Amino acid sequence: MYGQQPIIVLSQNTKRDSGRKVQLENINAGKTIADVIRTCLGPQAMLKMLMDPMGGIVMTNDGNAILREITVQHPAAKTMIEIARTQDEEVGDGTTSVIVLAGEMLVVAEPFLAQNIHPTVIIREYRQALEDAVKLLEEKISIPIDLNDRDKLKEVIRSCVGTKYIGRWADLAVDIALDAVNTVTVNENGRVEVDIKNYAKVEKIPGGTVEESKVLNGVMVNKDVTHPKMRRYIENPRIILLDCPLEYKKGESQTNIEIVGDQDFTKLLQLEEEHVQRQCEDIIALKPDVVFTEKGVSDLAQHYLVKAGITAIRRLRKTDNNRLARACGGTIVNRTEELKESDVGTQAGRFEVKKIGDDYFTFVTECKNPKACTILLRGASKDILNEIERNLQDALHVAKNLVLNPRLVAGGGACEMAVSSALSARAPHATPYRAVASALEIIPRTLAQNCGANTIRTLTALRAKHAAGSVTSGIDGDSGDIVDMAIKGIWEPLAVKLQVYKTAVETAILLLRIDDIVSGSKKKNSNEPTAPAEAAAMQE
Repeated sequence: MYGQQPIIVLSQNTKRDSGRKVQLENINAGKTIADVIRTCLGPQAMLKMLMDPMGGIVMTNDGNAILREITVQHPAAKTMIEIARTQDEEVGDGTTSVIVLAGEMLVVAEPFLAQNIHPTVIIREYRQALEDAVKLLEEKISIPIDLNDRDKLKEVIRSCVGTKYIGRWADLAVDIALDAVNTVTVNENGRVEVDIKNYAKVEKIPGGTVEESKVLNGVMVNKDVTHPKMRRYIENPRIILLDCPLEYKKGESQTNIEIVGDQDFTKLLQLEEEHVQRQCEDIIALKPDVVFTEKGVSDLAQHYLVKAGITAIRRLRKTDNNRLARACGGTIVNRTEELKESDVGTQAGRFEVKKIGDDYFTFVTECKNPKACTILLRGASKDILNEIERNLQDALHVAKNLVLNPRLVAGGGACEMAVSSALSARAPHATPYRAVASALEIIPRTLAQNCGANTIRTLTALRAKHAAGSVTSGIDGDSGDIVDMAIKGIWEPLAVKLQVYKTAVETAILLLRIDDIVSGSKKKNSNEPTAPAEAAAMQE
């Protein structure tokens, strides 16, 4: 009993030390991840080439795509990677900014930890700074946007696209993103729904040039007709969408049929044929031109349909079928017996099958008011197409955010600088609150670094501009000069900025809260010497 006391005291001392050590380790891990991503911010961003374990390569400057491919061991670094994914899922853009900012938020906390200020004090001030920043953004810095002003919307999307590989075809990308989002926006009784994931499908076809990419006012699927005699071009088609097989039912598992007489087998085949014929008659009764089904179409069914002059396309994906239903106004039917006139889609203007490259593609286009669309991307190689698709997803999300929350803030680091100077004015001393303000400057600083400007001089000049009251002054990412973003027309959606700030500060708070990392390692063999901590526990 007497010998226990010093052991406990000793372990408390070591614990205190390990808390500081772990926090510094976490800060370093966050910083390392931020340094990897830092060169990918802004219009002069560098690309990263990533090799995956399978030997494939990815070339991108999308923060999320890079971090997805990187394998890290440190738990704090894994948290950083997680936030890029959250940012991508939530608002689709700003993945690079959020990592750079979170890394900097951790770095500025380091001096306070060195001064023995308790992490909870730092965290409290961080929280307060975040609340104030969000309030500033929502009330003072952001401006509303008119969704009918297409040119203004284009400016916002262009500033998102400008920092990416697709920036060379900025006008094309902006038009594609706007058209696609306008197509899939559904406004029902004041509830706005923009479902890009399900109803704006990106189809990548290698070959051709990027300029040939476009948004179809309808849907395209990678399928050919099932029978060579079927028509491949139909004007104003009547379309039926099915979710059932046009063939006889096969047994789920092993099916045993006992045949007694010699007619029984013939009768069996006849029943199957009659079943298929009945299904086809149900369809033919509605005089459609095209039948799409998610399941198979047997040879016999093809025969009946060809005789009736109906084109059939089989084994469609469920998602493609849903898009077709939204585009041509049809209803997906599960049983042919239940087909009725109102299920037939008549809003499509043209059905045609084209050969592009080596594959046949079915186009259902010229739809009247389609609520789904296909974005057709062409490009020289698969890698280029993948990168363009990633960039386009960001542009689509920006357009979607604008529809859902039509407020803007100035880009080019202007908004960060404005928030930073406003927060600095509230905290004159070197407090963690003030540290958040200085951490926000990392965005304009990185922009200046990436385009090779003199960082210190540029930032000092920018601070002076903001102190003089020019709230929209920022850094031109191409030349490194200080310009008025309102005149240059570089804007970002408020939703993206809010998400970046919230995620970055909250991640920093989360990592500062950690004071020990314990790994659940396997038990060692009994003959190996145990660690000192375990020995102490055994003594107790």
